Amino acid sequence: MSSTTVARVTTITARSPESFESAIREGVARAHATLRNVSGAWVKEQKVECADGSITAYQVTLEVTFVLDD
Repeated sequence: MSSTTVARVTTITARSPESFESAIREGVARAHATLRNVSGAWVKEQKVECADGSITAYQVTLEVTFVLDD
């Protein structure tokens, strides 16, 4: 028997009006609610939206890794 693990990576984006950390937490929580066996996430990109010289939203692009069922 083999103990090989196979995982898949999917890209998601998440936004928050508060912070990058909040956007990351929300993205990981949503991925966990939708996908089984989420094992990690890589922050691929961060960007902000601005209006009148102020930041209005923080957005992250996450590469989420989840282990496939046997």
